[in-house]
Amino acid sequence: MKVAQAGTGAGRAADARTPVLIQGFVGALLVLLGSYGVGWLAAVSPLNRNSLLITLRTEHWGVIASTVVLTLGCWVMVRAWLRLGQVLRGWPDGSLATVRRACWLWSAPLLLCLPIFSRDVFAYIGQGRLVAAGQDPYQDGISTLSNWFQLGADVTWAESETPYGPLFLSIEHLVNQLVGTSPDLSVLLFRLVAFAGVVLCVVYVPRLAALHGVSGAKALWLTVPNPLFLISFVASAHNDGLMVGLAVAGTYYAATGRGILAVVLVTASIGVKPITLVLLPFIGLLWAGPAASWPRRIRYWAYTAGLCLGIMALIGWANGYGFGWLAVMLGTGSGSVFFAPLGILSSFFQGAFGALGMETAWVLPVLKAVGRVASVGIALVLIFKGTHSHLVQRLALAFSAIVVLSPIIQPWYILWLLPFFAATGIRDDWQIVWVYFTVAFFVAFGAADQIFIWQFLGGLDPWVKHLSTAISWAAMAYLALLDPQTKHLFRGFWGSLRAPKAAA
Repeated sequence: MKVAQAGTGAGRAADARTPVLIQGFVGALLVLLGSYGVGWLAAVSPLNRNSLLITLRTEHWGVIASTVVLTLGCWVMVRAWLRLGQVLRGWPDGSLATVRRACWLWSAPLLLCLPIFSRDVFAYIGQGRLVAAGQDPYQDGISTLSNWFQLGADVTWAESETPYGPLFLSIEHLVNQLVGTSPDLSVLLFRLVAFAGVVLCVVYVPRLAALHGVSGAKALWLTVPNPLFLISFVASAHNDGLMVGLAVAGTYYAATGRGILAVVLVTASIGVKPITLVLLPFIGLLWAGPAASWPRRIRYWAYTAGLCLGIMALIGWANGYGFGWLAVMLGTGSGSVFFAPLGILSSFFQGAFGALGMETAWVLPVLKAVGRVASVGIALVLIFKGTHSHLVQRLALAFSAIVVLSPIIQPWYILWLLPFFAATGIRDDWQIVWVYFTVAFFVAFGAADQIFIWQFLGGLDPWVKHLSTAISWAAMAYLALLDPQTKHLFRGFWGSLRAPKAAA
């Protein structure tokens, strides 16, 4: 066995791995500590009576300190993630094991966080109560039950139909049966459910990458130890983690010819969040094989659709909700976000027409309809056009069209796409820098946007959020321009636009 000598490039890289792993762990610990001051708690949680948490959450200095610690922790994790990619450059033997260690080590503190970046997990509690009460979550909002607000859900969920699939309703009901309405135990169980999806990504992203000749270590590094991924799917306890993990596993099995297992896994993903319906035509094509004729492709599409429909019908029959999720998914929704392309266009046209004294209420609905038609059209083109060797990449592009042409893009929506792009190859040029900037933007946005502050603390709310944003901007500038190590990741950006490199 050949051993790297001290002082060689390989030896220095190996020596640099442990400090980077420790740095990411320290960042996750800071996020954990900060979450106890500004993370989300249900009003009825016993933790609200803890004397230390009372001080942190009700004193100005405690909220400010927690915000600073939480935000700095996020950026320490970002730096550790960037440095991990640097010290493993070239992705030598042993890199995959190192990346896996980062996944486990950096996840561990986040398993004990109070929910941050989002409070959707508290809505899961209310939906589980709806199932337990015999109500239909596809028709009734959680406000039909008493005490719903005290259990931590945001008011936007009060009258909203559940946008999740029937399988996740069953999981919500199971959590309700296991721990009742205990908000803290419920959050922990939902976090473990989401973490199961993270584990699936750790297992199957490298395998899917290997099928495309891409380094499994690099694909996994881009995906799971990515701080946006860990915070969204572990600390926030989003069910999207399970949805993505099942979808990636299903895609891998479809690509390796195990079509029935693939369809079962992707159907389970649809049962968590129905958005992954867009993957089914591509799963059928993968199952049909690389040299399939059109009659064979159509036959395997029929197999895929029939098996999925049968499983979903069985789940719907078992829980009594049938295909109610389909009607909710096809609903138009409401609102937009400022960074979504349709949100930007909506703001522009509403401002322009408003300045001319014209009615503007029609602008967003029209843009939504145009975006929906365009996204479906793009997906159809990608289903029917392209080579089999690029099928998973076509799947990722179709999924991207659905996400990008929606008026609402949540930070974790980007993580639906990342595993598929990482597994099919992200080049070390403008493509990877785009990933860096996207992760940085959404980490900064999430750290400032979702901070819990009691109303009686007066004007602290906007000031603290501005403080978090300022820290994030300073951290981004430092990493990109001043840091002795990470600044080198960005120096060749403009040159790489003119001369892209081959995929690693």
